[in-house]
Amino acid sequence: MASFVQTDSSMPKVGEIFDENRWVIQIRRALEEELEDETEVPVSIFSVPKVLKSSDPDLYTPQQVAIGPYYHWCPEMYEMESYKLAAAKRFQKQLQRIEFKNLVEELVKLESRVRACYHKYLDFNGETLAWMMAIDASFLLEFLQVYAIKEGKMLSRVSSRMSHLVDHAGRKSAHNAILRDIVMLENQIPLFILRKMLEFQFASLDEADNMLLALLMGFYKEVSLFKLMESLPKIQVSACAHLLDFLYDTMVPKVEEQPEIVEDEGNSEDKKEKGISPLASSSSGSKYIKQLCDIIWSSLFKLSKGTIEIVKRLILASPVKALLKLPLTILSKLPFFSVLAQPIESLVSSQVKEEGQSENENGNPHKPPSVEEIAIPSVSDLSKVGVRFLATKGNLASISFDAKIATLYLPAISLDVHSEAFMRNLVAYEACNASGPLVFTRYTELMNGIIDSDEDVKLLRERGVISNRLKSDGEAAKLWNGMSKSIRLTKVPFLDKAIEDVNEYYNGRWKVKLGKFLKQYVLGSWQFLAVLAGIGLLLLLTLHAFCSVYSCSRIFHIKAIST
Repeated sequence: MASFVQTDSSMPKVGEIFDENRWVIQIRRALEEELEDETEVPVSIFSVPKVLKSSDPDLYTPQQVAIGPYYHWCPEMYEMESYKLAAAKRFQKQLQRIEFKNLVEELVKLESRVRACYHKYLDFNGETLAWMMAIDASFLLEFLQVYAIKEGKMLSRVSSRMSHLVDHAGRKSAHNAILRDIVMLENQIPLFILRKMLEFQFASLDEADNMLLALLMGFYKEVSLFKLMESLPKIQVSACAHLLDFLYDTMVPKVEEQPEIVEDEGNSEDKKEKGISPLASSSSGSKYIKQLCDIIWSSLFKLSKGTIEIVKRLILASPVKALLKLPLTILSKLPFFSVLAQPIESLVSSQVKEEGQSENENGNPHKPPSVEEIAIPSVSDLSKVGVRFLATKGNLASISFDAKIATLYLPAISLDVHSEAFMRNLVAYEACNASGPLVFTRYTELMNGIIDSDEDVKLLRERGVISNRLKSDGEAAKLWNGMSKSIRLTKVPFLDKAIEDVNEYYNGRWKVKLGKFLKQYVLGSWQFLAVLAGIGLLLLLTLHAFCSVYSCSRIFHIKAIST
């Protein structure tokens, strides 16, 4: 249904007089058109959410060419108007049955359907909107023709007037700028407009659909992030809302269509709870050796777990807390230790607070994922514990982790100058349009998690996961690290399982366990260090008092002579 959201373009500017009669006429006509329209058209061309756009507005705002009504009146876009008009003239010559103005009249009949596609209220009449759609569609169709490849040959030649803008090799700056502009969310026109234009250019609707599919598939192969896909999914063009929607449907798999990954009978969670040894579960030894290892490991696990719980309860008990505070109180009176007393107390209190919060969060499994749940070690850290990375020729559905051979499978992705704008607008479109899990957003969070530096990009590039056509690996790392903003956190089953499996394998390595143990119980245990320091100080004071009464120096001297 049509959107009636008032925007800055529809409100009077400073110094202007608000025309109430015009406003009433527009609202009345919009309501009448809405009642006459029996089919409900969902909104598909949105405004980018401010939380995403605030990080880098230029990546969501066209710089070279305006497609559609949102940026049509911007002075910066007027330079391309002559090219769009020239493309409309050439399109007019290719029409066989009607003139261009008659085509516009046919588009006027689609006014309510076109308006319904836009999230913003369009403050101009139907004829203006129809002419805008016809001219922009003519330019877009001519620009896309360079990618319409069939049996190794282009379907049509690009005019000389467009030659310095269109470059199939992507070497020209104007070409790259247009490519980046036409994949932006706010710079889209409905795909049924392009289909309608081609319908008047070709003899039948089937020929028009075949031509549009050739244009879109050729364009997809040019701008797609995953260029090595073996087989492309079959997309029904008539069901796609616009160009960006077609690219999204082609690259991002439907979550409900993904096969559920079935784990072994010995589930990892069950193993963790029962204390089954990961060495024994993966060992190829005899059955009895496995059983013996399981029994030993289970006993050690239960013993260590029970001991830790008892120690924690003893430490957190009120009498023990009072005893532990005594050395801290004595130390705080000394000149040097009094400076450290406040930081130590704040660290202890913050640690207790974090433990309480984590317990409360774990008690509610239905809550959305927290930031900690998407944490994953970097590529460098994973490589240090033996994890390998292999590139796949699939889409996002090919992401998985095989713990038996310690291999993380990631789709091969190609990065170039317009990849960041493309990915950010895909994230924005998914956030505005997707009612279910944000699959592509979750993928960017995964890549952001495993890439922290240029060294991580280098390792992935050497394994074929990343094809980097940017200036350096540092530029690619900066691109992924800048993709951290998202609207909300959602759970994507196959991606979450890969993240969980990687974290489980990484945390199960003895090197990692030892490092965490030293960090948590040795370097991070301020309570025990303070208690040990207090006990040592008390022993020294007791020894000093004893020696002042019994003359320890004389006793030690006599013992030394006797020996």
